[in-house]
Amino acid sequence: MIRRHLLALLGTLGLAHKAFAASPAGDTPAIVPLRLSDAEWQRRLTPAQFDVLRKDGTERSQSSPLNAEKRKGSYHCAGCDLPLFSSISKFESGTGWPSFFSTLPGAVATKTDFKLVLPRTEYHCVRCGGHQGHVFNDGPVPTGKRYCNNGVALKFTEAS
Repeated sequence: MIRRHLLALLGTLGLAHKAFAASPAGDTPAIVPLRLSDAEWQRRLTPAQFDVLRKDGTERSQSSPLNAEKRKGSYHCAGCDLPLFSSISKFESGTGWPSFFSTLPGAVATKTDFKLVLPRTEYHCVRCGGHQGHVFNDGPVPTGKRYCNNGVALKFTEAS
């Protein structure tokens, strides 16, 4: 029920995207996976985007112009243009990376990351598998989540 309402809201705001197709059930978006070779990704992405999206890198804190983005719109995966976040869920976390308290329904998948020894929850774009960042349980209401995203892994699309 919540997904259906969020998708309706996004449609009203002009933030719906052609990447979401109605599933047979009609209420959960179906997303067609995008699989490319490393060579194809290197041609498609900048070196910084390739490092983050394909090699799980992290950009320097405070380096993204998206930190200051305040317009209404949506944040899409820089690798495949899948909408991942609405500007409605963006907040200032003080971390130096664009942060969101919620993703768009079905847009990301998570896995446990042990790269810093202690487990963290890493999230990726469900269409292309591009690494976006990590999610933490120190965000604002209503979710209490903080999706801490690499700005280089996103592109902003202003609402029309």
